[in-house]
Amino acid sequence: MKLVESRPIKEYALGIYDGPHATPKESPEGGVFLGIKNITDDGRLDFSKIRHVSENELPRWTRRVTPRPGDVVLTYEATLHRYATIPEGFRGCLGRRVALIRPNPEKADSRFLLYYFLSQEWRKVVEAFIITGATVDRIPLEKLPNFPAALPRLSVQREIAAVLSAYDDHVENNRRRVALLEQAARLLYQEWFVRLRFPGHEHTRIRNGSPEGWERKILEAVCTDGDGIQTGPFGSQLHQSDYTDEGVPVVMPKDLIAFRVDTQDIARIPETLAQTLGRHRMIPGDTVYGRRGDIGRRAYISHRQAGWFCGTGCLRLRPNQKEINPRYFFDSLGAPETAGTIANRAKGATMPNLNGTVLKSVPILVAPRRLQDLYAEQTEPMAEMIETLAEQNQKLRAARDLLLPRLMSGELVV
Repeated sequence: MKLVESRPIKEYALGIYDGPHATPKESPEGGVFLGIKNITDDGRLDFSKIRHVSENELPRWTRRVTPRPGDVVLTYEATLHRYATIPEGFRGCLGRRVALIRPNPEKADSRFLLYYFLSQEWRKVVEAFIITGATVDRIPLEKLPNFPAALPRLSVQREIAAVLSAYDDHVENNRRRVALLEQAARLLYQEWFVRLRFPGHEHTRIRNGSPEGWERKILEAVCTDGDGIQTGPFGSQLHQSDYTDEGVPVVMPKDLIAFRVDTQDIARIPETLAQTLGRHRMIPGDTVYGRRGDIGRRAYISHRQAGWFCGTGCLRLRPNQKEINPRYFFDSLGAPETAGTIANRAKGATMPNLNGTVLKSVPILVAPRRLQDLYAEQTEPMAEMIETLAEQNQKLRAARDLLLPRLMSGELVV
């Protein structure tokens, strides 16, 4: 593929717009106020956390532009290099620090343009214009229309987009399957252990708000003796210079995403050092819990993460498997009452902080073991499939990222 001569990006667009420089009143429903947090690093829109604009206010916030399917949105201040395409059915407005490029369908394929923006070639263009401020970096919007872009002819754009989209479509399909599996497990836990509609509940008496035969215990009582609740190593034990490109993965709070360990940017340490600090290594059934910042982040350690390291900023919880089923233990940490107690006990002047001593006395509702094991039998296959799909997605994204620069540079011809 031979790229044409660079031309200003505005020549491939019907228009380039920025969002409002203010924030609307919060509304419980209405259109989406599309902010930086809704645009991911890998080119998607994430609507898990939405700020709404009321229907009455929406016309005011779309005076400049109303986002429509195929538009490419981008961040231009604070968190840069984020891009995504507006999907069908979207209703909302641009948020602060978000701009929009409307491709000219006769000159630019919307999907290709997104991939082009994700490429290193475009990143270099943007970085040449970045203005470094006292608090945040930004792109000068007045210059954005003249940023140089070199796009091939439309037919080639579509061919390249089709190749890369195949990977993203597979990732999205897997993501939907993961969401359904997670919802099924979550609903089962709520049905049995929150609403108390477990198998046999019709014949079980309720005493003091709990079914007969159930117990309230503190976390220390259901964890292993001595090392059941272990704080990750402190800075005096593990230094920045200890981290390497290969070795044993070290789980930090930033790696705890969607109740799994995300390995995309995970740190590592040499095996010899991991053995020296062996008490921080994890085994299947452990829970790794973020102890500062966004309290509640946690992940279940399966056979896939056996031997991984509990890093600074995390706690390792090791349930006594004779006392409690590890899967039930992990999910019980997210029960409304237990999670609320943990969050309330996190203290800190600048950010919430937990420690092992605080966690030891947190109460947890312990169902009869037969019910715990039955729950685990039904949810473990779901958890295994979720991990398998997550691994597939990681490999698919890696393959796409390898193809992207080679297709854009013309090294690979479609």
